[in-house]
Amino acid sequence: MEVKRRTAESLVTKLGSVSEHTRTEALCELRLISKHDADARPLIADAGAIPYLSETLYSSSPEAQENAAATLLNLSINAKEALMSTRGLLDALSHVLRHHGAGSAPDAAVQGAAATLHSLLIVDSYRPIIGAKRDIIYALIDIVKSPRSPPRSVKDALKALFGASLYALNRSTMIQLGIVPPLFGLILKDGRVGLVEDTTAVVAQIAGCEESEEAFRRVSGIGVLVDLLDAATGSSIRIKENSVSALLNLARCGGEGVAEDVRRMGLGVFDGINDVVEKGSAKGKNKAVALLNLLDARGLSGSSNGSNENSFPDSGFDYLLHHSS
Repeated sequence: MEVKRRTAESLVTKLGSVSEHTRTEALCELRLISKHDADARPLIADAGAIPYLSETLYSSSPEAQENAAATLLNLSINAKEALMSTRGLLDALSHVLRHHGAGSAPDAAVQGAAATLHSLLIVDSYRPIIGAKRDIIYALIDIVKSPRSPPRSVKDALKALFGASLYALNRSTMIQLGIVPPLFGLILKDGRVGLVEDTTAVVAQIAGCEESEEAFRRVSGIGVLVDLLDAATGSSIRIKENSVSALLNLARCGGEGVAEDVRRMGLGVFDGINDVVEKGSAKGKNKAVALLNLLDARGLSGSSNGSNENSFPDSGFDYLLHHSS
């Protein structure tokens, strides 16, 4: 372990070199070590690498930005507290995200920055801190809605947005910043099942706030979610679970008006909900049963049992970021 510590300290010292070649070599080596050696990650953080890596995200060198972002992602797996306690780290990540597709931030660096945020957002106490950085949330939304964004960038941005949306107070901010139209745009225009699953996972979360009903109505969101439950759309069971969760959260926050709209959609919606009851995960089944009870006109006034459960952490992102870059 002592050898690893000395190696980390030596490489971090080289990050401060006046030689660009020396800095680049140190960055590449730190990226490899942090990818393959979990024990070395806290040592690299303790050696003072994070401020250097954060500063490098502002570099004009795409290679340096990419290596710095990847190393920060790897460190975030085991050294989250060290990252969050580093002054300026979130601003540096925001810088990369805001310059996506502009030529000044390579796609790999954007993806690494978004994935780092997702890794940090696994910690409950970090969600309000990151969510309060409106520039970060706006940049992530912009990545999702930009037609120039590669699928990997969109996927990483969706994961970060999902993590932020797990904190209830962040949802209204995300709606204010315009997240709803690009999310439903992805659902309607993107045929890739994986991206639609990720998108509906975020939709299910942001549906759980007072501002969601009006925002969803502007894009005919209720109808889209009901359509996803139709067998004819070929939606995966995960997409159906997320749709059920979104409708349940909308109905709980929006009241009888939402429930009545869903009931008017016809028997097909009940078939889709029953499909989740039969084939979904344990949590998905519970959500589906709750939605069926809520849609039952005879029990509408008391079916929620006072529940304030407006989240769906079984939507596919409730896992630790185990991969390295």
